[in-house]
Amino acid sequence: MVWRQIDFAKYSSIKIGPKIEVAVIEEQDEFPSGKILIGGANNLLISNNPPPLMILGKSFDFIEIKDDSLIAGCAVKTGRLLSFAKKHNIANFEFIAKLPGTVGGMVAMNAGVKEYEVFNIIQEVKLGNRWVKKEEIEYGYRFAKLDGIATKVKFKLEYGYNEKLKNELLALRNNQPKEPSAGSFFKNPPGDYAGRLIEAVGLKGKRVGNMGFSEIHANFLVNYGNGTFEEAIELVTKAKELVLQKFGIELQNEVQIL
Repeated sequence: MVWRQIDFAKYSSIKIGPKIEVAVIEEQDEFPSGKILIGGANNLLISNNPPPLMILGKSFDFIEIKDDSLIAGCAVKTGRLLSFAKKHNIANFEFIAKLPGTVGGMVAMNAGVKEYEVFNIIQEVKLGNRWVKKEEIEYGYRFAKLDGIATKVKFKLEYGYNEKLKNELLALRNNQPKEPSAGSFFKNPPGDYAGRLIEAVGLKGKRVGNMGFSEIHANFLVNYGNGTFEEAIELVTKAKELVLQKFGIELQNEVQIL
């Protein structure tokens, strides 16, 4: 096992976090206990003193076709997976266009767009050293309960890449802000939208220091430049308090806070 210094103020998509040493795990390594696995830090808000962290190394950055499955390591970037699908005319991956992060991150949060979710096309997930069938994993809207560290994923292999579908799904995300963010901060409550609730309590465009809820999409907490963890937490706490007071709804984080 080796170590890599990561500056999360540059590495994470929201551009917040300290510069710390992170363990890099390769296939021949034993998975250490007491460390939290992160991917591309696209759905994370890292504090100034996070718990011990680890990432998957190059041995988990591969894509291959085997029999009736596409197998990808969990360190593979989503953009690379989409390019592979397009090159080989493979269907069902169109929804990951411009979805940031890694395969492992997608699986951990069952990432998707509308009804298109990654667990729709998963066959099995390798957790540590054992393959687990999708049916044995509890998953749902933006979550998956993984009993172990996801290292590889086996997807259904179907042909017929659809560029038109990809463009249609991309159009659904045209209202997302350009500033650094961690994506949608809160999960949508059943039958409602977190962005609507945040706007309804007057927080759309609200800033604390250099952090703010976007004026374009209220459920995006964005960094306007040198934003801090404390500023982000102040806004998140305020949104939860006001939405609970006005609507009786407890907003649930989609972004993981470490």
